Amino acid sequence: MARILQTRVAPLFPPEGEVRVMLFGEAPGPRGADQSGIPFWGDRAGGSLYRALEAAGLAQVPPEAYLDWDGARFRELGLVPVLRGAALSNAYPLCPTRDFQSFRAPTDRELRDPANLDRLRAELALAAGRCHGRLRVIVLGKRADWIFSQLEGVPPFDRHALPHPSAQGLLQSAPGKGKGLRLDDLRRAWEARLSSLLEA
Repeated sequence: MARILQTRVAPLFPPEGEVRVMLFGEAPGPRGADQSGIPFWGDRAGGSLYRALEAAGLAQVPPEAYLDWDGARFRELGLVPVLRGAALSNAYPLCPTRDFQSFRAPTDRELRDPANLDRLRAELALAAGRCHGRLRVIVLGKRADWIFSQLEGVPPFDRHALPHPSAQGLLQSAPGKGKGLRLDDLRRAWEARLSSLLEA
């Protein structure tokens, strides 16, 4: 595995037009956004998210990206997604790590850091300012859902929570912790759930 860079990953907004929905993951992944600098771009879980966004007409992904889903490769080739009507970010903007080799979940302290809360408020305000109605926020994973349930001083928004699309997140949220279920089936079901929220 490549060394974790702890790249500060900025949110990704459409180049123009309305933002109807904003999605927040937990933190940039070591193989994906930490390497590419773009939310979910190359993260193992990001493929499912971008496929759902494409199916809903909210993203354009270079076809060659799906051939080898890897953030460092995307950066080297200059591959970038383009969003329409949706924005992407994370509850915490850096890939959390103790040793620059392995990923860990962001801690309560990191998520509640005043600078991080100010960043989340600013990103929500930017999205809400480009939304013609009430902004919908989709949080992915328990950590993201937890911090957004406590966030104050932001424009009103509708919050929807989904399990994190990583293998661990999908298995933990499945009946019986996914025993007897195929991971590919869980991924397809998750993509379908996300697509229905995006199209609502």
